[in-house]
Amino acid sequence: MPDQSRIVTLIVAAGTGQRAGGEHPKQYRPLRGKAVLAHAIDAFANHAAISSIRVVIGEGQEATYRDAIGERELDPPVTGGATRQESVRKGLEEIAATDGADIVLIHDAARPFTPMAVIDRLIDALGSASGAVPALPVVDSIARTDGTTVDRSEFVAIQTPQAFHFDIILSAHRAWAETEPATDDAAIARAVGHKVDLVEGDPALKKITFAEDFAMPAPIIARTGLGYDVHAFTEGDHVWLCGVRIPHDRALAGHSDADVGLHALTDAILGALSEGDIGDHFPPSDAQWKGAPSDRFLMHARDLASAQKAVIHHVDVTLICEAPKIGPHRAAMRTRIADILAIPEKSVSVKATTTEKLGFAGRGEGIAAQAIATLGTMEE
Repeated sequence: MPDQSRIVTLIVAAGTGQRAGGEHPKQYRPLRGKAVLAHAIDAFANHAAISSIRVVIGEGQEATYRDAIGERELDPPVTGGATRQESVRKGLEEIAATDGADIVLIHDAARPFTPMAVIDRLIDALGSASGAVPALPVVDSIARTDGTTVDRSEFVAIQTPQAFHFDIILSAHRAWAETEPATDDAAIARAVGHKVDLVEGDPALKKITFAEDFAMPAPIIARTGLGYDVHAFTEGDHVWLCGVRIPHDRALAGHSDADVGLHALTDAILGALSEGDIGDHFPPSDAQWKGAPSDRFLMHARDLASAQKAVIHHVDVTLICEAPKIGPHRAAMRTRIADILAIPEKSVSVKATTTEKLGFAGRGEGIAAQAIATLGTMEE
């Protein structure tokens, strides 16, 4: 799609949600600290391609809506109609009457968690189709009400958001007879001959329907951080690498124990947490860190991850040097890192390489290390 396309998200939040119980419609009820609708909004607000967000609300829901969105800056809400189709059409008409759109993503507020990757897939699909919808294969056996089973491979579960070229879906809604029930917006587009493609959906898009659905776990998202560090050699008789003391004819120069492996890994975890770098937390100008063991820095990063309810799934460190030889100490390094991070040893990788005598490492002037950390966090 063109980079300059104006992409608007239309979130339908006009329903009463009676099956979910509660004092307010389900889209306004709290879920892990904020309204279901607020979760739905934030998923799109955090995507760089989305130009604006407009919400369709039910009549008399204005005050509840304002409480739900807080300080979020959105286009003014639209009052919906008696059916979902009428509510969507009113929202589309309002978009057309104001700033317009090239693409619209129509989403149900009752699906609070929309992965970024799904939004990307939908937008990409519009390069060759009028519309695109996320779908998941049906995994349960399917039967008619009389008990007759059907071939589940012929069926998929359709989700939202559903993406369309704006003018196409607006004209399709205008042509739709309001007396006819519409299963979804894709059905409306297909009814007037438009091609609507299926893209891979996501279980995180589960719709809140019943009261017990408010106990649904938040989706786990992966966060990755990169770290790099380098220290020069100086006089000494050992080096610290990945928490292991290795006899050597020189030492590494640094304010702490100069463990280049643990420094790179600490930065990788801090990066995954968006918590700056090791220098922000342990400034070299602070005398208390003079000669400090670097496992303290890695423990600090580990504790920050725990405080953010992030799980360290895997770490990988690559040491870059001509000497000392890493192979004889690699197992001990993996064990030490696993102990510090309190993760299984199988989740730790330590490798070594040379630069074929090129650069400072190749000349034996120092050691470099790079690291990557993969963390899983519960989306809030």
